[in-house]
Amino acid sequence: MGRYAATTTPALRVERELSPRAVLTGAVLGILLTPSNVYAGLKIGWSFNMSIIALLVGFGVWQAAVRRFKGQPSWTLHESNINQTVASAAASIISGGLVAPIPAFTLLTGRQLDAIPMMAWVFSVSFLGIWIAWYLRPALLNDKALKFPEGTATLETLQHIYNHGHEAVARIRVLFSAALLSGGVKWVDEFLWSIPRWAPTAQLERLTFTADPSLLLIGFGGIIGIRVGLSLLFGAVLAWGCLAPWLLAHGLVQTPAGSSGPQFASLVEWLLWPGVSLMVCSTLASLSIQFVKAPDFKAPERSSVHTAFDRSTLALAPAVGLVLSIVLVVFLQAALFGIDVWMALLSIPLAVCLAVVAARVVGATGIAPIGAIGKLSQLSFGLIAPGQVPINLMSANTAGGAAGQSTDLMNDFKVGLAIGATPKKQVIAQCIGIFIGSIVGVIVYMALIPDPKAMLLTEQWPAPAVATWKAVAETLTHGLGSLSPTVRWAILIGGLAGIALGLADSLLPKRLSRYLPSAAALGLAFVLPASTSVMMSLGAILTWLIGQRWPQVSERFAITAAAGLIAGESITGVGASFWAMLSNL
Repeated sequence: MGRYAATTTPALRVERELSPRAVLTGAVLGILLTPSNVYAGLKIGWSFNMSIIALLVGFGVWQAAVRRFKGQPSWTLHESNINQTVASAAASIISGGLVAPIPAFTLLTGRQLDAIPMMAWVFSVSFLGIWIAWYLRPALLNDKALKFPEGTATLETLQHIYNHGHEAVARIRVLFSAALLSGGVKWVDEFLWSIPRWAPTAQLERLTFTADPSLLLIGFGGIIGIRVGLSLLFGAVLAWGCLAPWLLAHGLVQTPAGSSGPQFASLVEWLLWPGVSLMVCSTLASLSIQFVKAPDFKAPERSSVHTAFDRSTLALAPAVGLVLSIVLVVFLQAALFGIDVWMALLSIPLAVCLAVVAARVVGATGIAPIGAIGKLSQLSFGLIAPGQVPINLMSANTAGGAAGQSTDLMNDFKVGLAIGATPKKQVIAQCIGIFIGSIVGVIVYMALIPDPKAMLLTEQWPAPAVATWKAVAETLTHGLGSLSPTVRWAILIGGLAGIALGLADSLLPKRLSRYLPSAAALGLAFVLPASTSVMMSLGAILTWLIGQRWPQVSERFAITAAAGLIAGESITGVGASFWAMLSNL
């Protein structure tokens, strides 16, 4: 198949779709994969789409079951789609705020939500996103200019494994081998022998330039690509190799008396400001250009498909679902965070508008601008209700969470339209997924980070997304005047650099813009320990070299192997945290 599949394929007879085994398989995989994204989100601020992993594992398990148990009905293509919808919805739950505004709220206010209220909140903003996606579905999927690259990649994988089953088996073996390797290394590091974090000199160790034995970072490096990998490396050298020594030499950052070893916690309090400024300004500049350049919001040509959409979207059940989600989000903002009901209601139209923007950007580029959406929401509420931290974080969380879940479901709708799936059943699967993800995600977050104020924004848990939301909320609450002059200059320089890179990246032809550094990666390197950026860049360089030498091997197995490295270490890391928690009871 080409890079982009056609919008529709000939209608397929639906034998089994929302079957108990499809839902159960997606639920089990969602339970296993959600911790990976929570872990990775707190470590490096990024997450991984789990659709293709769920497709491969579900197909492999049930094809083996069909061969072993002769009476077992075949695992259909539509069951595979429901399986990946449930699993990916669960794993994408971190867009509901678990690794960004919720911890930032705790750091700024000292209030930690209990488990049940946190689950309800994460579910509510995600539930809102599902119904926004339902009503966006007719216009966006009929727009020929929106290709939805991520959904198309899932569709191509789905069709490929049903046409070439042996390829799926090979990829599953690579996936599990990589997971066992990274999980084994993490298990040794946690339970047998703490692998040393080596640094060439004591000064480099102080600046966080140590060798991190994390294969998860190598895996993420394999996914992000050579441009982002080299940008991270350049950002680490600039922030931690140049700026950090200058800050220490001029006394602009004070380290604890008698302290030795990495000084991440002290240095990041200063470095996060130019880094966050660069990331926010570049993503907002790029987002504004993409929005202007995006296809007009004209009504697509009517077709039989569009007519079917019209009938389904006007049904009573989706309207009830949308109203229920709005009531739930507004009620929880008032009950959990003390936000005025009228102010909470303002978050709904903002969430809808920004979800439309995010969905169109994802449809055009495949990149979900959830970070930019969150910052834009914060800026909006900073102007509407200045100085109010709960509104700035949690009302903005509504827009970011709804946009994240909406874009995830739009990619699933893209797959479903091409294979003749039933949209209502996809929505049911998505709701099941976010219900499971809300429970598992919160349990994992609270097990990993029992004390956010002491544990977050440290070398072990850098939590760059938390640092970004916290910094923006602090700035909007206290104003730039509360910061030192050097920090204000750093914010200005970082912001101008971010705007320049964001505009250049969006306006220049692709053949030229691909040589620019990634502004998001540059800014992220200011918030991550240098060791993390170096290891991720190493993974990107190794994957690029393999692709240059053996392009077919890289195309077939690079992403699968990287996903295995991420899943193996993160699941083992989560298990180690649960073990430590149970041991202390």
